[in-house]
Amino acid sequence: MEQKRSKFGNWMRNSITARMLVVGFLLIVLLIPLEFVKVLISERGYRQQEVIREINGKWGNEVLISGPIIMIPYETTKEHLVYDSDSKVTRKTTKTEVKTAYLLPDTLLIDSEVESLDRNYGIYESVVYTSDMNFKGNFPAIDFSDLQIKKEDILWDRITLQIHTSNLKGIRNSVAVNLGEETLSMTPKYDEGYLNIIQSKVLTNDYSDITGPIDFNFRIKINGSESLKFVPLGKETSVSMDSNWHAPSFDGSPLPDQETKEINNDGFHADWHAFQINRQFQQKFLEKLPNFRSFGFGTNFIIPVDEYQKSERTAKYGFMVIGLTLLVFLLIQLASRIYIHPFQYVMIGLALVMFYTLLISISEHSTFLKAYAIAGGSVLALITVYSRAILRGFKFPLLVCASLASLYGFIYVIIQLENYALLVGSIGLFIILAVVMFASRKIDWGND
Repeated sequence: MEQKRSKFGNWMRNSITARMLVVGFLLIVLLIPLEFVKVLISERGYRQQEVIREINGKWGNEVLISGPIIMIPYETTKEHLVYDSDSKVTRKTTKTEVKTAYLLPDTLLIDSEVESLDRNYGIYESVVYTSDMNFKGNFPAIDFSDLQIKKEDILWDRITLQIHTSNLKGIRNSVAVNLGEETLSMTPKYDEGYLNIIQSKVLTNDYSDITGPIDFNFRIKINGSESLKFVPLGKETSVSMDSNWHAPSFDGSPLPDQETKEINNDGFHADWHAFQINRQFQQKFLEKLPNFRSFGFGTNFIIPVDEYQKSERTAKYGFMVIGLTLLVFLLIQLASRIYIHPFQYVMIGLALVMFYTLLISISEHSTFLKAYAIAGGSVLALITVYSRAILRGFKFPLLVCASLASLYGFIYVIIQLENYALLVGSIGLFIILAVVMFASRKIDWGND
């Protein structure tokens, strides 16, 4: 029995196949703690999103806002057939109903000044903003004869004005709309399901005799987060936005004019122009308005890539880092005939896994670059010193140090890239494969 054990031990020590099987098995085992680290990163990322939602909820959520809409009640008559069971005669009766028409502006000009602010809750950070917006434009004369609504059927003494927005809580001023020659104070009405409404009282002026355009203007100051978008209600809608936020993400259709768009470290300026022909609704509606949310365009105010996203992307390369590092030790073992115990492989692998826990924990209190440098330097020093105790001399420990440093540097470069990450990663892996093939060409693979 002892002789069989001795033969098995010698085979494990001397057989290339056996050592490759052991290293491969240990690599698979080390994927278990690596997966736990990935779960930890995801949990911390979810916690960050919860805190950001809490911060945004207290300050003001995303903002989608429209220009003004004139709501016009009108009377319509319908004939009904009524059957009298006593006389057995069917008679015609006329019933008057009050319905609603909506008129959108011909021109809508919006000038928006947006000041972005950082809000912290513990170790978490969110980007919020305060926007000061000026709206102006004009409505056409109120005329629905093209929709078979007679002028005398319109209830002129019950016309009101509406503004739709997704964030009533964030409004920071008393909204008053100057329409024609009167000033209308706006108050909240109700939640329509997709946008809230602020509405004026009944218009006091008589608009039945007005045949020209009706001018309007008003100002809204609003707190928001994540995004600021506008609905292009005008036949011609022009939006101008200036902000101190350095990394805007433009969303919706249309996109800003390329000729006037400016983005730098101090902020951005953007202009939008939208026309009736660019959208899928008209200027007049009967009974019901469309869901304007899908037509919004504007800017997203978000942190482009946060520490958790970078850490998650880094962890995706964990299998490659652990596998290549163990492969380096295996090639050193095969080339130098130095025996490395499986326990020592496990210690090296666990040290590599610790890199990701250090990275995520340090990055919560510092920048990603500092966290990456500290975590990488610590693990690099630990493995180099440990390999010095395993391997003879300084040549092989220095080789391990150079290999691991190059690997960490290569992964950091990939993490920073966006458009060329796949290209650089593919070229890098090809070079790594070529180096491994070159380094292993003189190993005697026949020793089994």
